[in-house]
Amino acid sequence: MPDLKLYGADWCMKSANLRNYLQSIWVEFEDFNVETNAEAEETVRALYNGALKFPTVTYGTEFLKNPTTGELKTFLEEHGLLDP
Repeated sequence: MPDLKLYGADWCMKSANLRNYLQSIWVEFEDFNVETNAEAEETVRALYNGALKFPTVTYGTEFLKNPTTGELKTFLEEHGLLDP
């Protein structure tokens, strides 16, 4: 199972854009819908003191809230998740 996780919602365009970006650069990730997966919702709420904020991308204990694709690319590079 990949350690990179995307928490979003099906109707959310930002979630869809991040999902498409990760797929386009062949980065493995798990995709969770916070509206249909109670465990995913709970995970995200735990990061933000009870608030449901998405899209959120996590890797280990680090996370990004609502990143741009540029911010996500930097995050992936910092964690060695992009092929050279």
